[in-house]
Amino acid sequence: MEIYFDNGATTRVFPQVREKMDQVLEEEYGNPSSMHGKGLEAEHHLKHTREVIAKSLKVDPKEITFTSGGTESNNLAIIGTALANQRRGRHLITSTIEHASVYNPFFFLEEMGFEVTFVPVDETGIIRMDKLKEAIREDTTLVSVMAVNNEIGSVMPLEEIGKAIKERNPNTYFHTDCVQAYGKMRLFPRRWKVDLLSISGHKIHGPKGSGVLYIRNGVKIKPILYGGNQELGLRSGTENVPAIAGLGTAAELIYEDHEARITHLQEVKDYFLEKVLLLPDTKNHSGMAPHIASVSFLGVRSEVLLHALEDKGICVSAGSACSSNKPAVSGTLKGIGLSKEEYESTLRFTFSCYNTKEEVNIVVSEISSLLPMLRRFVRK
Repeated sequence: MEIYFDNGATTRVFPQVREKMDQVLEEEYGNPSSMHGKGLEAEHHLKHTREVIAKSLKVDPKEITFTSGGTESNNLAIIGTALANQRRGRHLITSTIEHASVYNPFFFLEEMGFEVTFVPVDETGIIRMDKLKEAIREDTTLVSVMAVNNEIGSVMPLEEIGKAIKERNPNTYFHTDCVQAYGKMRLFPRRWKVDLLSISGHKIHGPKGSGVLYIRNGVKIKPILYGGNQELGLRSGTENVPAIAGLGTAAELIYEDHEARITHLQEVKDYFLEKVLLLPDTKNHSGMAPHIASVSFLGVRSEVLLHALEDKGICVSAGSACSSNKPAVSGTLKGIGLSKEEYESTLRFTFSCYNTKEEVNIVVSEISSLLPMLRRFVRK
């Protein structure tokens, strides 16, 4: 038996994605920069995926830049805009609960002499709008706030954030990390005054190594990779055509019957929380995202319960997959004010269209059996 409740870390590719990638790898393997037929075949896949992503965001295909994933998209957005606009300002803003691929670029920029303001969140993981408005200055060139927190699933009010930024300083760019939001909700970057938006393919049943950065036309940005000037000079290097083609297929499928997909995710999550919170000494920290549940099992360290579940064939995570294999305290869980006991006992459960209520019953039953034994062991 295997039950996979770690879809926030990565997802199983759709069969159609694998088929598309096999086709490109075996038959349409040309370099999209080549001018012969094989190159044109490859270029067609880039064009198609660009159009699919642009349509899902209601933007121009020319505003879509392909990357290797969410990390590169976030780095390009943050470092690229900071460097390109430093003559008019070296002040940057982000929240205290961003993904590592956002806050580490800001730490890098701090080392280069930029000033970064980290805006706190409330106990539900929503950015403090009063503090954000106070932080925006004349020399603020970029604000970066994620759409959906990857650990607890809090959903940021992007439209309100975008409006506040532009009212305070129309020249300040707004970047949002939508890695956990794309495919889970409808996104409207133009309406929300978003200038840059990051997407990752492997979170929507596409391949790893595929991603997108939406860059609004007119945004001043420097590349962070230099070479053959692919992607209009913003991201040099031969494009990963099989992965990009797979990303396009995944994006088409994830927004097909989208409302039904989201309803399914929400029902599985709600059912899980209904059942698991009946267990003693549990505490819910889950936000409004339809696919992310965050629960503390007081009296048991998260990694102990995680590995006990793993022995039963159940995959979950202790926070972000990018940091959960390291002995580090979650900035998100501390940021929403959890006690040491609470954040050290928290697990994340993330769902996909493949998960079922029957799986929930099995997982909750296993947790119910494990908790008394593990709590006795810890208390000794």
